[in-house]
Amino acid sequence: MSISTRAAFRAATLTALAVVTASLATAPGAAEATPARTPDPVQRQLDALVRGGGAPGALAHVVKAGGMVRHYTSGTGNLATGSAVSRDGSVRIGSNTKAYTATVVLQLVCEGEVALDEPVETYLPGLLRGDGIDGRTITIRQLLQHTSGLPEYMDQQAVLTNPRRYYEPRELVDRALDHPADFAPGARWSYSNTNYIVAGLLVQKVTGRPLGEEIKSRITDRVGLRHTYLPAPGDMTVRGRHPHGYRRLTADGPWRDYTRLDPSWGWAAGSMISTNSDLNAFYAALFSGRLLTPAQLTEMRATVPVDAEGAAPGTRYGLGVQSIPLSCGGRYWGHGGSLPGFSTYGGVTGGGRVVNIMLTALPDGLQYVRRRHRGRPGGEHHAHCTAGRQDRHAGGCRGGHGSVPLTVQRPPHSLRPAP
Repeated sequence: MSISTRAAFRAATLTALAVVTASLATAPGAAEATPARTPDPVQRQLDALVRGGGAPGALAHVVKAGGMVRHYTSGTGNLATGSAVSRDGSVRIGSNTKAYTATVVLQLVCEGEVALDEPVETYLPGLLRGDGIDGRTITIRQLLQHTSGLPEYMDQQAVLTNPRRYYEPRELVDRALDHPADFAPGARWSYSNTNYIVAGLLVQKVTGRPLGEEIKSRITDRVGLRHTYLPAPGDMTVRGRHPHGYRRLTADGPWRDYTRLDPSWGWAAGSMISTNSDLNAFYAALFSGRLLTPAQLTEMRATVPVDAEGAAPGTRYGLGVQSIPLSCGGRYWGHGGSLPGFSTYGGVTGGGRVVNIMLTALPDGLQYVRRRHRGRPGGEHHAHCTAGRQDRHAGGCRGGHGSVPLTVQRPPHSLRPAP
């Protein structure tokens, strides 16, 4: 069955609401106070997902407000051998890649190499031409915020059918240009991976270097993310310890192993590999101001409503990141990502908790959340209501060492979707 990227985004968002909010909202110290014979709330969530057939395996990493760290695993890491899930193993992180790409673009904005409200045509002349598509009317901001109107370039069915095929970035753009624009630039919000393929081409054009090299020098080396990387062209492997990733081609079919695939179809939109702990370190560094200046971080957190059927109420999208509300009125920030074989969900709150959960499949997030939230949210969602705001920070174009409050920023009038 073909799964569109919009459906995958909805499923990821809803599953994130059900699983991650329970993890983020668990009161500090709750796990320690729980008797050893009773799994803590995060472990129960992972076990329930695996038992319910959502994925063969699951793993999580939680950093509490006081800095206490805990790893979790559940299920089977390799169905062929029966081996356990690797603790903090590497997986394909899908659309979390967008947060990395957006961070590099915003660093280039700070350096004066790119302007958010400049048209794509300024940097990539002639690239975007099609039915209702014109690079002279689409801005860099609209690319990063999914308000450009650019159509999606691919249905996942092509990847499921031939997972080892290699795609050049320009080929992906050309596939998108075979379709008419979804809407006029700035008219509304709609998730499209095409936006980030163009953003990746922008980075390479402006810097004169490969995207993976820019991510490494500007982000992963700076933060010390030893297990995070953009695979080189042709690399179909997952380095280091890792669980296998699976997919069912039909609802009742067997799990098919999609661990080894060519991720070029996702490239700047979704091809990176990382671990739970590295992802948590990235989002903590990003939102504490170690990678962006206050001005650029404010631009990243300027959000518009997510206009997608089934999205968690109150979800908003900034520049390469999304924010999802907690029941107590706070929010967590991150992105999440899904592709054949793996799903990742996570975020950081203003109170200092960081959580990331990885599943070794793409579950039916909509059905899971409908079961999970038939009643009112439970008390575990309210623990963050007492979280304090963080201090402001300062630094150069690649950030400083302080932090900023993780409050929702209203976008300028020009960013708001038309009624």
